[in-house]
Amino acid sequence: MRTVGVIGLGLIGGSMAIDLKRRGFATTVLGVEQDPVAAEAAKTIGLVDDVVSYEDCIQRADIVVVAVPVSAAVKMVPDILNRFASLAGADAGEKIVIDVCSTKSQICHATQYHSRRRQFVSTHPMAGTEYSGPWAAQPGLFDGRACIFANSEDSDPRALQTIGELYGVLNMRPIYMNADQHDVHTAYVSHISHITSFALALTVLDKEKDEKHIFDLASGGFSSTVRLAKSSADMWVPILSQNHDNILHVLDTYIEKMKEFREAVSAYDEARLRELIAEANRIKKILR
Repeated sequence: MRTVGVIGLGLIGGSMAIDLKRRGFATTVLGVEQDPVAAEAAKTIGLVDDVVSYEDCIQRADIVVVAVPVSAAVKMVPDILNRFASLAGADAGEKIVIDVCSTKSQICHATQYHSRRRQFVSTHPMAGTEYSGPWAAQPGLFDGRACIFANSEDSDPRALQTIGELYGVLNMRPIYMNADQHDVHTAYVSHISHITSFALALTVLDKEKDEKHIFDLASGGFSSTVRLAKSSADMWVPILSQNHDNILHVLDTYIEKMKEFREAVSAYDEARLRELIAEANRIKKILR
């Protein structure tokens, strides 16, 4: 008999709620959602068994999943650990809180010296879409994807085992990583992709002011490249802010590569363009 509480019933939190209940990991799934429209939708759709208050969720849940923007999660996780410490009963020391945020350094640093730090497991399930809200939640979202466990040595081994079982039910493969390393790697493989997509969308939207038929010519390549530009600002502004230094470094490298392409195009240098494209093609050996 296990109760899971999910704070934030958007794409990630809602999708976790669906599969943790359907696949038998949780007997009861409680939800916490500030937006009344989203809360009502989550209950109507059946993402959770009940929508409850923040305090009630912490009191009743064996595992609390924090699935809110990283700027809120950095404050929320220490607060939940504080509330664990104030709860009466033998089971208070067995409760676990996890986060599912896209940056790890700040949240791990914020909890590093907390007296209940070992009841916190910092994770990042590497899955998602460009959509948000409870309406975007879907079963099977995490199947076959990787889940990062950050600074796992600071968590209680039993808590780590339980959360390993949770992600095992979601069919995710675990990768253990230092929080700072995680933020460097995600800046390259995730965060820069979103910035590039946002910038491309802005470029095309600016051109579309003068040429109304530009979107009539949009093909699958354009759609797949600009897909991430539909992502929520509420989620991505805190991510880009928290991973500021790593993202700036990646952006500088990206701009240098763009300049190389610009110079080759400007000079009609087909040999150099061929070199750049051939070099980029090496990604095929990594991504199949």
